[in-house]
Amino acid sequence: MVRDLCSISRIGPSASPADVRGLAELLIDAIDSNAGISFMPGLTETEAEAWWRSVLATSARRTIVLAARDGGGIVGTVQVQPCWAPNQPHRADLAKLIVHRRSRGQGIATALMRAAEQEAAAAGLTLLLLDTCKGSPAERLYTSMGWVRVGEVPGFALNPDGSLCDTVFFYKRLEG
Repeated sequence: MVRDLCSISRIGPSASPADVRGLAELLIDAIDSNAGISFMPGLTETEAEAWWRSVLATSARRTIVLAARDGGGIVGTVQVQPCWAPNQPHRADLAKLIVHRRSRGQGIATALMRAAEQEAAAAGLTLLLLDTCKGSPAERLYTSMGWVRVGEVPGFALNPDGSLCDTVFFYKRLEG
């Protein structure tokens, strides 16, 4: 169950410095907990803030970035990144589902996923794709939410601890 004080909202190019700092802290916490989210140890807060500012400033107009907040600030995030290709205006990638360690197990990831799916459907998107590390809690979450597993690629990426991650790919069709 999501804590009563948790809210989810869109965040964009005009994000406050406090929000960018919160997103950076969230990203670093994910790396420190060995989450396979594209980054390796050693990412500084300054670099993480710069990455988030870049994501928020340069994302396509239809990109959706959601932030979950509680009384202590940002505790989770997820992105819906629409496909750039002209022949795929109906499709997007779901990326960077992150929940801070202090807030895991409270339903925030599920709430973020539901919100992302709703926002994507409202934007006219009908097909979402994502990937995650095989055996991760995220894999179990996506399966439980009706995402369809389409396959895996062994040794696709590195986890922050340097171990290889077999990556599982999923899709979900949305109702308009």
